[in-house]
Amino acid sequence: MSFITGALYAALVVYLGGWYVGQWQGNFSLLLFLLTLVTLAYWLAERYKFRPAREAAASALVAQDEARRAQLASQGIAQVDSNVSEARNKLLAQPWWLDWTAGLFPVICAVFLMRSFLFEPFKIPSGSMVPTLLVGDLILVNKFHYGIRLPVINKKIIPNHEPQRGDVMVFRYPVNPSLDYIKRVVGVPGDEIAYLNKKLTVNGKPIESTAMADFYDEDTMRYFMQYSENLSGVSHRLLIDKNRPPYIPQQYVEDFAFKENCRYSGEGVVCKVPAGHYFMMGDNRDNSQDSRFWGFVPDENIVGKAFVIWMNFGNLKRLGFFQ
Repeated sequence: MSFITGALYAALVVYLGGWYVGQWQGNFSLLLFLLTLVTLAYWLAERYKFRPAREAAASALVAQDEARRAQLASQGIAQVDSNVSEARNKLLAQPWWLDWTAGLFPVICAVFLMRSFLFEPFKIPSGSMVPTLLVGDLILVNKFHYGIRLPVINKKIIPNHEPQRGDVMVFRYPVNPSLDYIKRVVGVPGDEIAYLNKKLTVNGKPIESTAMADFYDEDTMRYFMQYSENLSGVSHRLLIDKNRPPYIPQQYVEDFAFKENCRYSGEGVVCKVPAGHYFMMGDNRDNSQDSRFWGFVPDENIVGKAFVIWMNFGNLKRLGFFQ
């Protein structure tokens, strides 16, 4: 068993190493699920086979020692130098391969359940949601807000709230579902979304926006036009790059499902959101690859609702809830 356990750990190290250096893409949910199953198997084997066997061996050792002492006492020998306590403790001790598998099961299982059904941490990798979220922000995502989903396959089994315009949502990237993206919900099923000349309209109604002081982006060392937008009662900030044209270059537009629901022009794009799908946009409007480029997000791709920054090691003032 020690050889098998060592081989499993070696395979885990190789997998994580290849994932880290970019040799292949990993699925952390699947990995955590498999680790839970493997450590559960070891935990059950420890509880019902290995530990009872060690306890039986330790009991037999103590019984043999007591029988030997009784035999010597019958011969008038009362002083016996041997002490089986150390040997008994060695027999009862877990070998390393059980300590690093069965011993880790409660922790791994708790992490798996919490991450699958309650909250999942994410790190913001890009500037598409600036100024709401900055590169390096560590956020928490509510996994049950939009319904309880089975881990790994992401199938909804218990419905809850429906996504609303203005929500900041994490979802599986439709082009490559192994990647997680974060954007703001702009359109829900049945909406007609128009983003023309850098103005957002929902169902023919222009979305209210108010100019604010220019935003200085430390990563690009540039100033951007900043606005406060009220999207269905959700007030948030967004950025506009006045140097970017409003149109979407067709060479950057993916061949996505329901593409026929969208009309592209020199002014921008107009899309009708199909049933069971959502239209997503980044708050950094001219620096975001979003539904304008790769289409609608299906309900089955939803991961959860982002709601709080729990850490930013470069700026502790960033901590707190956001809209």
